[in-house]
Amino acid sequence: MTLSIETPALLFSATSLILLAYTNRFLTIAGIVRGLKVSYEQHRTKSILGEIKNLNLRLTLIRHMQMYGVLSLFFSVFAMALLFTGQQTWGAYVFGLSLLLLLASLAVSFWEISISVKALRIHLSDLIEEAREQRI
Repeated sequence: MTLSIETPALLFSATSLILLAYTNRFLTIAGIVRGLKVSYEQHRTKSILGEIKNLNLRLTLIRHMQMYGVLSLFFSVFAMALLFTGQQTWGAYVFGLSLLLLLASLAVSFWEISISVKALRIHLSDLIEEAREQRI
C-alpha cells in the first residue's frame, strides 16, 4: 500500500474542528460547574451534588477526548514526517495509529454525549410529569 503525504494532512481539518468542539463543551460544562458550586453553597441539596458528580465524570471524559484527539493529530503529523523522509511502511503504521486514536476520541465523545442526554432527561422528568398531570 502506498500512502501519500496528503492523506494524513486530510486529518488536520477534521481533528482541529473536533478539538474546537471538545473545548467548547469543556468551557460550557466548567461554567455550569461554577454556577452549581455557588448554588450548592447556598442551598446544600443532594440533587446539586448529583449534578456536580455527573459533570465531573463528563469533564474527565472530555479530557480523554481531547487527549486522544491531540495524540491523533500528533501522530498524523509524525506520519507525514515519516512519509516525507521516504519511510512508507512506518508512515503507514503511524498514520493507522493516528486513525485509531481519532476513533477512540470519537468513541469517548459518544459516551460523554449519552451521559449528557441522560442527565438532561432526568432534569426534564419533573416537567414532563407535571405536564402529564395537567392533562388528567
